[in-house]
Parts: sequence; C-alpha cells; structure tokens
Amino acid sequence: MEKIRIGTRASRLALWQANFVAQKLSENFPVEIVKIQTTGDKILDAPLAKIGGKGLFTKEIEVALAAGKIDLAVHSLKDVPSELPAGFEIAAITQRENPFDAFVSNKFDSLEEIPSGGVIGTSSLRRAAQILNLRPDLRIENLRGNVETRLKKLDAGNFDAVILAAAGLERLGYGARIKKILTEIIPAAGQGALAIEIRAGDTEIADAVKILHDEKTCAAVKFERDFLRKIGGGCQVPVGVFADKNSARAVIASPDGKKILRDSTDNLDGETFAEKMLANGGSEILRSFEV
Repeated sequence: MEKIRIGTRASRLALWQANFVAQKLSENFPVEIVKIQTTGDKILDAPLAKIGGKGLFTKEIEVALAAGKIDLAVHSLKDVPSELPAGFEIAAITQRENPFDAFVSNKFDSLEEIPSGGVIGTSSLRRAAQILNLRPDLRIENLRGNVETRLKKLDAGNFDAVILAAAGLERLGYGARIKKILTEIIPAAGQGALAIEIRAGDTEIADAVKILHDEKTCAAVKFERDFLRKIGGGCQVPVGVFADKNSARAVIASPDGKKILRDSTDNLDGETFAEKMLANGGSEILRSFEV
C-alpha cells in the first residue's frame, strides 16, 4: 500500500494516541495522520449523557473510514460503543496503561480531605455516582473539554478538584499533577487502552496493525465490553467495570449515588456477570431513573 491514513480527533491527547500508533506502523509503512472533528468536540456545554454518549467521539471518524478517506481510526477504547455499527471492526487493542481515574487538586491530597460542600468537576455519570456514594456532601459540576481545558478550569479556581483518567494525564506529561489514583472508583470499560478500528474485512490493514495488538489486554477488555453490552449502557448510565488477570469487579449506580450495587467475580465471562448483577438489583437501579 502507498501509505496508511490514520483518522483521529484533533485534541492533544488524541494526537498523542494517533502518533503513538503512527510511530509503530511507520517502521513498516508510510503513514499520514488525518484530523477529524467529532460532535463530542463541538458540543462542550452539556454533559455527555444528555447529548448522546459514546458515539459522539467516533461517528464522524467512522463516516470518513467508510468513505475511504482514512484507512483506520485510533480511539480511546472507553469512548467506543460496546456494539460497533455494521461495516466496522476493532482490529487491534494496545497494551493497557493505567486503567484508573485520578484525583487532581491544587488544595487537597485526597477526596477525603475535601470539606463538605466542596465542588468536584467531572462530565462522567459513572465517576459522579461513585463519588457521591462515598461523599454525598460534595457537589458535582459538569466539566467538559480536553485535558488542558479541564486543568485550566481547575487552576482558575472553579473546582476544588477534578477527576480525570490517569492514563490521559500520564500520556500528556501531567502525571505530577495526580494527587491520588482512585482505585476505589471502578473505571469505564476499556479505560487505559487504545482501539484500532478498521473497515470490516480489510485484511491488508488488519495484517498491518497486528503489531499493535496485546492479547492480555484484549481478554480483559472483552470481558468489560461484554458486560457493558449486556447491561445496555455507555456514558448514559453510571456503570463501571474492570477485569484484571483472574478477577473482575463492577458497579451499577443511580446518578445521585444513593442506590449502588457493587460485586466481584472470578468467573471471567462478562455477560454472565452482568446477568447476575442485573438479577441482584441492578435492573431495579437502572429502572429507577431516566436519562
């Protein structure tokens, strides 16, 4: 092939991810990075759950992929819906980096230190619900934008703390700003890994990206995405799931954190685990609110 065209969002984090993939592929092929603006990049004044959830960051890129304007797309796997539209497939999943959320604050070293009434910034229902369950006396305010924008809003004094994906902060060189890794907050399915999406059946590109694939990560995130698919949610419902080695844990919550179900398993079948949690109260929680 003449060259591989890599489609990506234009944020600094997305470009870091695309360049990471490009560097690996450039050992064998000429590459070109194509920047594409998505709906999620355009609408920054509303929570993700209110404007459509995960497909917001992939739809326009998939349109370009289907039209042959790019040969593959690089996504944060946590932004990819658990069911892809017809005509696409995930050809590779990279080795996972830090899968957890990070606590970032200029005033406090942990969630526990924030005084009652403190303001936490996040656009994620999953993060908000789990934080409110732990600290119902705190206030959650919507925080959208790229990593730099969110940090600037924190630095401007708009929030006492913000919650961001640790992997994104570390990739961009902001690891020193992390005050604490929130292992008690169960992350989003696929968090910390990158997905390489291609046109279904494009064997040439599929073969080219095999060097990016990490089978151990793939097994873990398959569990998580199977779980999420069975639950039937994405950004629109407060659900977290994390699988590692021989165990997994998950959470289903109401947006206000008042109703919450946590469970763990050593049976690495995501659908079976989801069915168990739905039967044990998860369905009732999901029915108790409308998004």
